[in-house]
Amino acid sequence: MAFRTHHCGQLTLSDSQKNVTLSGWVQRIRELGGMLFVDLRDRYGITQLTFNEEWDAPLLQEASRLGRETVIQIEGLVIERSSKNAHLATGEIEIKVHNLKVLNRAKLPPFTIEDETDGGDELRMQYRYLDIRRRPVRENLLLRHQLGLTVRIYLSKLGFAEIETPFLIKSTPEGARDFVVPSRMNSGQFYALPQSPQTFKQLLMVGGMDRYFQIVKCFRDEDLRADRQPEFTQIDCEMAFVEQEDILKTFEGMLIHVLKEIKGIEITSVPRMTYNEAMRTYGNDKPDIRFDMKFVELDEKLRGTDFKVFTDAELVVGIRVDGKADFSRKELDALTDYIKRPQIGMTGLIWAKHQDDNTFTSSVNKFFDSNALAAWGDSFKTKAGDLILILAGNANKTRKALSELRMHLGNQLGLRKPDEFAPLWVLDFPLLEWDEESKRWHAMHHPFTAPKPEDLHLLETEPAAVRANAYDIVLNGHEIGGGSIRIHDKGLQKKMFTLLGFSDEEAKKQFGFLMDAFEYGAPPHGGIAFGFDRLTALLGGQESIRDFIAFPKNNSGRDVMIDAPASLNEDQLKELSIGLIQAKD
Repeated sequence: MAFRTHHCGQLTLSDSQKNVTLSGWVQRIRELGGMLFVDLRDRYGITQLTFNEEWDAPLLQEASRLGRETVIQIEGLVIERSSKNAHLATGEIEIKVHNLKVLNRAKLPPFTIEDETDGGDELRMQYRYLDIRRRPVRENLLLRHQLGLTVRIYLSKLGFAEIETPFLIKSTPEGARDFVVPSRMNSGQFYALPQSPQTFKQLLMVGGMDRYFQIVKCFRDEDLRADRQPEFTQIDCEMAFVEQEDILKTFEGMLIHVLKEIKGIEITSVPRMTYNEAMRTYGNDKPDIRFDMKFVELDEKLRGTDFKVFTDAELVVGIRVDGKADFSRKELDALTDYIKRPQIGMTGLIWAKHQDDNTFTSSVNKFFDSNALAAWGDSFKTKAGDLILILAGNANKTRKALSELRMHLGNQLGLRKPDEFAPLWVLDFPLLEWDEESKRWHAMHHPFTAPKPEDLHLLETEPAAVRANAYDIVLNGHEIGGGSIRIHDKGLQKKMFTLLGFSDEEAKKQFGFLMDAFEYGAPPHGGIAFGFDRLTALLGGQESIRDFIAFPKNNSGRDVMIDAPASLNEDQLKELSIGLIQAKD
C-alpha cells in the first residue's frame, strides 16, 4: 500500500535492516539532547521513531514541531533498540527515520489519548472519535467484533440462517415504552422501532425457516443505567420442532464455545436452578454463583424466642461470611449503614461471630445465650473464624436486601473476580405476575410464552401457580439471555390474551396477524435472545456496557457528540402532520 508497508504493532527484531513505510498518529514526543523519539500509533500498536541531529539535523527540527495526534507518514530503517521495552510488541526495535511527511496536523486534543486518560465521561463521549483511539476502548470494540464473528460462525455451522427483520413496525402496549416514528406518507400514523423481533421470528418459524438468528438492534424508551442503552443489540434466535431441553443444550453449547474461543476458558456444562430455588437461596433470579454465601432461613429455630425483631418478622434469614469473624465494629457498622440506606430500607443488621475458641458472640448477646448462638452456627455450618449476618422483616424486602448485602460483600472482599466466569440456567419462572395498580395479570416474560404443559390445567383456576416454559441464562450475576418455548396454538394464545386483559378486539388489532398465521400450520417452536452488549462487557471484565459500544448515549439518552435528540423545524413538522409539537430554535 502507498501509505504503509507495515502497521505499528507488526515489526520485530527479525525485521532488522528493512526499509519500511509507516503511517499513524503521533502519541508522544521525547527530546533527549540531540535526539528525538516519537511514539507512532495506529490501531495495531505503537512503534518508536528515532531522529538524530548527527544523521539529519533539519529532519530532527521538523519532527520537533510535530504535535500530539498529528497524522504522519515516515520512511526509515528498522534497527535494534538499545533500551528495549518489554511491554510493547515492537519494543525491541525502532525506526531510524530518513523521510517524514505530515498528512494532517491536529489541534491539541481536549484530553490525553492514553490508557489512563484525564478526560471525564461526558468529555470523552463528546469527542468519542478521539476516545476510540485509546487502546482500552479500541480493544473493547475489537472484542465485540470477535464475539459477533464467533457467534455467527458457531450458529451457521449448526444450520441457523441469519435473516433480517423490519425496523419500522407496529407499536404494541405490552412491554417497555416504544420509540415511535411518524409516517409522512400516512398522515397521523406512526411506526414503532422494535423492542425485539419477537413476532417476526415466530412468523419465520411458521414460514418453515426452522433455525433463525440475527445480531440485531432493538430499541426501548426506558430510563438508563450502566448496563442499559435506548438502543441495544441482541443475539436473537429461534428454532422450530424443539422442546426446552433442545434450546438449553444448543445455547449453553454456544456460550461454552464463546468462553473457550475468546477467553480460553473451558467449562463442560452450565448448571441449572429453578426460579424458586434462586429466590430462596440467593434472593434474586440472577445469582452470582462465583462465591458462596447462600441464604439460610432461621424461622424454625427462632420460634418461641422473646426477641421481637425476630418474632414480629415474616422472614429471618442470613448468610455466612467465611473467615470474617475478625471484622471490626467499625466494619460491621458500615455494613449496617449500607442496608439502612433508603434504596434498601432495612432497620438493622444482626451479627454473630464463631470465635477461634469455638464460642460465639453476637450483637444480641443479652437476648440469646451461648447454646442458642451455637445452634445458629449449626444452621449456617460455621467453623471457627466465620461471621454470620442476619436480616429480619417482610419476606420479599428482606430477601432483596440480603441479596444486595451479599453482592456488596462479594465486591468488597474481591470475590467477584472479573476473570472468572460462572454461567447458570434459571428455569421454571412464574408465567404471570399480578399488578396491584392495574389490577390485572401481566406476562412475566411476554404474552407469547407457553405455560409448562403440566400446569395448563391451572390457567383458569390458579394462574399464579402456573410456571412458564421459560429460561434465563445468567453470567456472573447478570442476566445475559432469556427465552421460552412459544405458544403455537391459536386457542391457547387467545386464552392467554384474555387472561392478560385483552378484549377480542384488542387482541385482533394488535396481534391478529400472528393469530391468523397460527391457523396455517404453526410448528412447535422456541427461542432465546442474548444481550450482546452485556455479554461483551462481561467478557471484557466490566459491568458497564458503554465502553463496548462505538457511539453510546449518556445517562440522559443523549448523544452529546452529534447533539441528538434534537428538535425539528416547522416545515418538517408540517410535512409529518405533527401540529401539537412546537418547533424550537
